[in-house]
Amino acid sequence: MDEESERALSILMREGRNESDAVRTALLEAGRRRAQRSALAAEVSRLAADPVDTAERRAVMADMDAVAADWPA
Repeated sequence: MDEESERALSILMREGRNESDAVRTALLEAGRRRAQRSALAAEVSRLAADPVDTAERRAVMADMDAVAADWPA
């Protein structure tokens, strides 16, 4: 393993896990994070393709632009 991986494994093992449990925990946590990112990306894609949501988003942005103060020159 590289140095960064060794440090990460060491952190997990200091929590009282043996090497096998630490690796299993890391894999499960990484899998959950990837699944969450995939679900979020799918939701963003769905909303970006939704014409009603897009129109609402544009209307809100226009309203915000209308009340926003001008930036200093």
